[in-house]
Amino acid sequence: MERNHPNTPSVCESNEPLIQIPAAHPRLFIEPIYYQQQIPDSLRTIYVRKGVFERLQQALTLLPQEYSLVLYDGYRPFQVQHYLFSHFSRQLAQQMPQATSQEIMQATKRYVAFPSEQSAHLAPHLTGGAIDVTLADVTGKALDLGTAFDEMNEKSATRYFEQHTAENPLACRHRRLLYNCMTLAGFTNYAEEW
Repeated sequence: MERNHPNTPSVCESNEPLIQIPAAHPRLFIEPIYYQQQIPDSLRTIYVRKGVFERLQQALTLLPQEYSLVLYDGYRPFQVQHYLFSHFSRQLAQQMPQATSQEIMQATKRYVAFPSEQSAHLAPHLTGGAIDVTLADVTGKALDLGTAFDEMNEKSATRYFEQHTAENPLACRHRRLLYNCMTLAGFTNYAEEW
């Protein structure tokens, strides 16, 4: 019998249903980015666990009325997770030609979870319990957060503009607003992304 390390969280099925995010929400806009990028096996609609949707609605109540959220991704099929990991790994290998394969693997894991199907190491998007979201204006136009979605560099880290405020004060303000409304609603931020 394999024993978990004492600090390893146990993973169990919550039986919480996956639900489709409604396209007609007044302040929650849907842009299934991987479908738009024509990534094989990606979904045209966005699904999340029921609790995630409830927390998104809570985040919207905390957000000033002149802002909205754009949801890029939620539940992700394993094939899409595998594609993204391979794609980002190839990009990083080109950016870091002197790096070893192990260094490339570690760098890739900073930006996308390894596509494991083992329940103890399941990528959060494979559960429907993770979302990729950005701050937008009231019409659903994404606002400046300092980097493009899925950009792989140090500026994508949540706190980058806290440490370099003068570089882009508007992006810093937008990140603060997004971070605060999401964490107050019960979400956990991934520090390598805004």
